[in-house]
Amino acid sequence: MGLMFGTDGVRGVANRDLTPEVAFKLGRAGAYILTGDGNGNRMVIGKDTRVSGDMLEAALVAGICSAGVDAVSLGVMPTPAIAYLTRELKAAAGVVISASHNPVDDNGIKFFSSSGYKLSDEVEADIEALVINECAGIPSPEGKAIGRLHRMHDAVDRYVNYAGSLFKIDLSGLKVVVDCANGAAYQVAPRIFSELGAEVITIFGHPDGININDRCGSTHPEALMEAVVSAGADLGLAHDGDADRVLAVDAGGRLVDGDQIMVIFARHLKEKGLLAKNTVVVTVMSNLGLHLALRDMGIKVIETKVGDRYVLEELLRTGARFGGEQSGHIISLDYNTTGDGILTALQLTSVMKESGLPLEQLAAQMERFPQLLVNVPVVDKSQVMDSPVLAEAIKESELRLGGDGRILVRPSGTESLVRVMAEGRNMEQLKEIVDGLANIIDKIK
Repeated sequence: MGLMFGTDGVRGVANRDLTPEVAFKLGRAGAYILTGDGNGNRMVIGKDTRVSGDMLEAALVAGICSAGVDAVSLGVMPTPAIAYLTRELKAAAGVVISASHNPVDDNGIKFFSSSGYKLSDEVEADIEALVINECAGIPSPEGKAIGRLHRMHDAVDRYVNYAGSLFKIDLSGLKVVVDCANGAAYQVAPRIFSELGAEVITIFGHPDGININDRCGSTHPEALMEAVVSAGADLGLAHDGDADRVLAVDAGGRLVDGDQIMVIFARHLKEKGLLAKNTVVVTVMSNLGLHLALRDMGIKVIETKVGDRYVLEELLRTGARFGGEQSGHIISLDYNTTGDGILTALQLTSVMKESGLPLEQLAAQMERFPQLLVNVPVVDKSQVMDSPVLAEAIKESELRLGGDGRILVRPSGTESLVRVMAEGRNMEQLKEIVDGLANIIDKIK
């Protein structure tokens, strides 16, 4: 949207793009904008495990306190837990320091409103304008009016208790491998499943500041797939760096993606009469198999642009309560205001327990069509997307697929990439199409 905020807050290489100076201004501007409507005079802050988190948190706290607002530090916490605690503590806003699934060099800052929802484009624009104008006009209180820093030491306990209260299930006899991506889930996810009675094997649960998302987690589930088979586990769960998404692995080591998880949940909710508006909201990246499976179940599907914020906007607009992304961002407004990988994992194991069916059988409700995705690094995303040469090539490729597939070319919202996706029944044909489009983009960039 502007010079700074993208589809998921402010992102960039820490200490180069996202500097302490920028973080200070974001904290100052965010505090001024988000505490101006009677929402209270404190903001909560949490972060993932990457090494730059301490630096950015210190700068954010300084900015917030300089505007006369108290900051409550939660420490390392999953993004959805920060959204929950923002509501629970009746804070004016929440701040997350994380770059989610991105490499360790990156980091990000995003805000939640007092209700735990991501900010609207308009409010982000207001904050951005202040940052660009060097925070001109923001008062600088003195003496006792300066904000203070408070550290919350029971944040993990509060979220674990909340999650457990939502799913009063006995997971005794269930063996689960949990991949924490060396990220924000490492304290919370294994503990919740253990307290509910499951036998838990934790992998990638020892963050050192630099190993977050390093060949692990939801973007690299290969080690989890092997671990599930090796351990004879019932399922595996792969989180990303900030734990707002999850992918699953069945007992045979097969990946179960967000589309399949949504089909599992949608059918279960519909059978119980709990699927609001008989509707599931997904993005344009969702597999054709999801659409066919939900159509056969008599469930309506609404598509949005890629990004969980757009899924959320459509849920709020339509009154539907459930949706998500193929990547494992699942939003269930009955439980939280944002994607929540840990609650999604609990919901999945709850369906397994209630139905008595293994994950493999539940996932088989959807036939996953072959889908090929390539990320092409570019210099100027707008120039690529505006290219008539690329537009013509996409049109020709769609004609090759006929009515038995589709092509999606879109810019990444958080990285300097253009994503090329093709879907159909013939993988060889898909590879030819994707390679051809990627080559064209490579020449344009």
